[in-house]
Amino acid sequence: MKFLISSLLMIASVSAFAGPDCTKEPKTKWQDEKKFQEKLVADGYKIKVFKVTKGNCYEIYGWNKEGKKVEIYFSPVDGSKVKEEIN
Repeated sequence: MKFLISSLLMIASVSAFAGPDCTKEPKTKWQDEKKFQEKLVADGYKIKVFKVTKGNCYEIYGWNKEGKKVEIYFSPVDGSKVKEEIN
């Protein structure tokens, strides 16, 4: 019984840190990574880290135009924000 409870708690904590799923579209329908980053910079973002997640998102760590730290997940297909955390 203790093992079952421990396992469930571990699964719950791991899923809490998992990023969102952004798309199931093939990569041929995704926006170009470099052009997408250039658009974000033109929109006022400062990008420290840009990556493609396991959930098929474009994710950035950096700062918004107000200078606040952000972690944002974008749909690589249409560029919409899927999840945003501002610190």
